Order: sequence, then structure tokens, then C-alpha cells
Amino acid sequence: MLLPSGVGGFGTSPFDGEGLPSQRTVVVENGVLRNYLLNTYAARKLGMHSTHNAARGLAGAPGVGAGNLYLRPGSLTEEQILGEVKAGLYVTSLMGFGTNMVTGDYSRGATGLWIENGQLTHAVEEVTIAGNLAEMLRNVTAIGNDLVFRTSVASPTLRIDGMTIAGA
Repeated sequence: MLLPSGVGGFGTSPFDGEGLPSQRTVVVENGVLRNYLLNTYAARKLGMHSTHNAARGLAGAPGVGAGNLYLRPGSLTEEQILGEVKAGLYVTSLMGFGTNMVTGDYSRGATGLWIENGQLTHAVEEVTIAGNLAEMLRNVTAIGNDLVFRTSVASPTLRIDGMTIAGA
């Protein structure tokens, strides 16, 4: 479940970028999209109400953002998730921006550790991972219990099957 906002997190604020009081909004619940994140402009365009998710930079009109966004942890340990992978990439860092918000196509530079028969074997760098956001969400096959908050966006270990890895 993706949940923005929260008391005491790194992105906590008493109000959003338009001065509306912050609130908790469940985005996805049990695999079903429940809410969009909306500021007043986006909400008005969609004939909906603001979810109090306006985000403001130093200049210009407010956009849409989340104060604290995280995926609720599952029940599996990282070792259990890795143990089921015959061959794959354990991503530790992503680079660049490569999401087409119209088609959902996703492509980012990545570094990490190669997984062979459930074991981390060697470092991998200068590769690209690619997929489609809708397919990636459908292909989440495991969620770890190791959620740690280091920034305002956090996730436990995830296993996403069917992504493409390119590079040497």
C-alpha cells in the first residue's frame, strides 16, 4: 500500500504548498488504485477535491507531490526474497529520470549486486533497467519486512519480475 503523509517523517509539514492542512491519503490499497495525489488545480481539472498534496518550489505555481510516501512492509525477510531468485539484479542505486507518464514506459540507469541462485555474487554498474509502470506494479511478487525511513520516500525490499536489464 502506498501512503503519503505521516506524522514525524522527513517530509512532514502541517500544511501543503497551497496552505491546506496536511492529511493522510491512501494511494493504492490491496492492489487497487484508491486515490490520486492532487493539488487544487489538478483536482479542479478532474472535477475532484484536492488531497492536500500541493508541492511548491522556490518560484512558480505549485505542483503535486507527497510529504512522506512509502510502501507498507510485507512479511518476508530480504534473505527469503533473494533466496527465490535464480538470476537477477539487486538494485541499490538509480540514476537519471526516464519515465514517460503517458505510456508508463520506465528506463533508468542502475547499479547493484548480481544475484545467482539466491546469493549476491558481484557488483554491477552502468546498466539500464526498463519496464512499464503498470506491468511493474502487476509484477511485484514479494515485499520485504525491512522498511527503513532515510528520506521522505521509502520502500522495503521489492521483487519485481519481468523487467529488462541491459548493459555489459
